[in-house]
Amino acid sequence: MTNSAPATTTDAERPRLAELAPGLVAVVVMLAIMWTEEVVDLVPGTHFDRWGVRPRTVRGLFGIVFAPFLHTGFPHLIANTVPFAILGGAIALGGTRAFAEVTILVAAFSGLGIWIFGAGHSTHFGASGLVFGYLAYLVARGLIAKNVWWIIGGLVTLAFYGGLFWGLLPSPRVSWLGHVFGAAGGVLAAWIIHGDHDFDDEPTTNT
Repeated sequence: MTNSAPATTTDAERPRLAELAPGLVAVVVMLAIMWTEEVVDLVPGTHFDRWGVRPRTVRGLFGIVFAPFLHTGFPHLIANTVPFAILGGAIALGGTRAFAEVTILVAAFSGLGIWIFGAGHSTHFGASGLVFGYLAYLVARGLIAKNVWWIIGGLVTLAFYGGLFWGLLPSPRVSWLGHVFGAAGGVLAAWIIHGDHDFDDEPTTNT
């Protein structure tokens, strides 16, 4: 006769940890790409920054994908690294799929906003659009999902990083449009992922 022992707490947590790992790895991989690109860009003749978003040009559309990984230099990259790691990691804790969906939606919304409304003959790049999108998503998702713990988490996030929202104001030589559309993309992502989209509640009449 064999007695089956109840699952330990450690065993119960392993599947959850396994689910979280890919999202956190994705955050690390994205940061690694940013830093690798910036190091390689030190080589004369590389000029990767030209692949940023260029408003209303065909080539500029590629920047929607590439721009978040490009920076003007290490100070710019360092300024984005810490909030990207913390805010992106916080989203990744909610699941790999959520992190991927938020990142894609924010990057697309921010990039297209710049491409459509940005000043002509300008190039925009940097991960700050994602940072603003992550911040807005974390603040908005609790309100949209009516989740008390997420609301508390959003308030804590706002307490630490709410000052970033000053970056939504127009400023010379700063891609503030990317910040604005990135934040809007974060709210949109929260609504798409966590909103109540049940449109089938209306009564139907059979004839």
